Amino acid sequence: MKRVRGRGRVRKRVRIGAPDPSLTGTSGVAALAEFIEKLDLVGRLDRGIGAIKERERGATGGQVLVSLAQCQLLGGDVLAALDRQRQDVAGSALSAVPVLASTTAAGLARRFGPAQLAGLEGAVADLTGHAVGLLPASRRAVLAAAVTVDLDSTDVEVYGPTKQGVAYNYHGQRAGRPHLGTWAEAGLTLAAELLAGNEDVRPRAADLLRRLLAGIPEDIRSAAADWDRLRVRADAGYFTADLAHAAVAAGCDFAIAAKRNTAMWRAYAAIPEDAWGAAEGMPGAQVAAVDYAPQGWPPHTYTIVRRVRIEAEDISDDPRSRRRRTIETNQLTLALEGAASHAHAVSFIVTNIPANDHPTEPTEPAEAGAPPVASITQVESWFRRRTDIEDRIREAKLGAALRHLPSGDHAINTVWMWAALLAGNISVLLQALTGIDQRHRAHGARLRHELLCVPARIVRHGRQLILRLPPGQQLLPTVLARIRALPTAA
Repeated sequence: MKRVRGRGRVRKRVRIGAPDPSLTGTSGVAALAEFIEKLDLVGRLDRGIGAIKERERGATGGQVLVSLAQCQLLGGDVLAALDRQRQDVAGSALSAVPVLASTTAAGLARRFGPAQLAGLEGAVADLTGHAVGLLPASRRAVLAAAVTVDLDSTDVEVYGPTKQGVAYNYHGQRAGRPHLGTWAEAGLTLAAELLAGNEDVRPRAADLLRRLLAGIPEDIRSAAADWDRLRVRADAGYFTADLAHAAVAAGCDFAIAAKRNTAMWRAYAAIPEDAWGAAEGMPGAQVAAVDYAPQGWPPHTYTIVRRVRIEAEDISDDPRSRRRRTIETNQLTLALEGAASHAHAVSFIVTNIPANDHPTEPTEPAEAGAPPVASITQVESWFRRRTDIEDRIREAKLGAALRHLPSGDHAINTVWMWAALLAGNISVLLQALTGIDQRHRAHGARLRHELLCVPARIVRHGRQLILRLPPGQQLLPTVLARIRALPTAA
């Protein structure tokens, strides 16, 4: 080996040796494989999806989804990432499912139709019920104490004129629109569909809600209903009486952000100054309630109003500013002209959640064992945690690969979307069932760094596979030990 003189020291020239097929950069696949087998994930998916081809040979529908989800968990963001992962011989040997070629995966994903996708949601519900049953009793009790379901959508921009099932959204982007339903407390996505960028989610919201509720384990739903009604949250894109009636018919209370229309502004103007109370955890914000319900909404509907003081100099001169749209027109004009020192950004929530008239003080329960009626402030604070579903969307896009729709075929893109959502659910369940989320649940990038994409050498000795990890404290041995301690699926 030649020595090369540098500044003040002698450094060795590096020589590249022969490739070592026993090395892998993704030793955490071992944990994924044992976790997938422990939950019988592929079997559950196959039983729900059913056959995707006439001959029983090659990969099944469950294997396709798990292979794609595993690819995304390891950082793959396009179908061709499957081919790159196949080149990792040692890592592929650790996988619980075959690492498919990209063309094979795409060809099989194209076979998924409405029946297979409906069965997929049933399989996710089956998986959720089994996994929740494995949680410690204390964690199950927390999940059963309150059940909140969230609805939301996100746009995924695409390029090229040949993609099916996409359209221009209101931003002028060609996009697909994943439409999701999540169980907030568990952090799981239980229902989804892939729409075009110009499709309105409101006509589909009631059906998605019914499918979402069906995905929550029956014992959790029953326990939550015994203590308090289930709750549905949604933003202003879901402002429709149909969703509110569907929630009530399903035994749920609802809270839906409202459009800032003329009727809402009139209701806001009628609120006396002494009716406002300070919001929880939001400095400068105040909340109040008005006895106003849009026409045709369920009985006992009312409106919660939140306002946030904004100094006049902080209001943008750009008419496209989003905040300007939250300020009442006359207030905005006065603030921009310098006639007023401040204005209020205002938001409206239409709900039927029982609450007293006082902004901050909850009332005593009507009978022994019943929960106290919440204050208006508590209801508004709970609604702000609707960002839980935005975190699920962010994880699907950044922790997995829903930031792309990689194919021109709508069926393949739908399977890709479900693989990203399944990857998120696997991450959540893996962390919950092994207890490594006690302090905070790791996002996808950190989980890859700490557990999944850790290099190792595979050694075969005594009919066993031995992973030789880098020096230092590693998470993989702890996770594997805890996975093995879980009961095996029947």
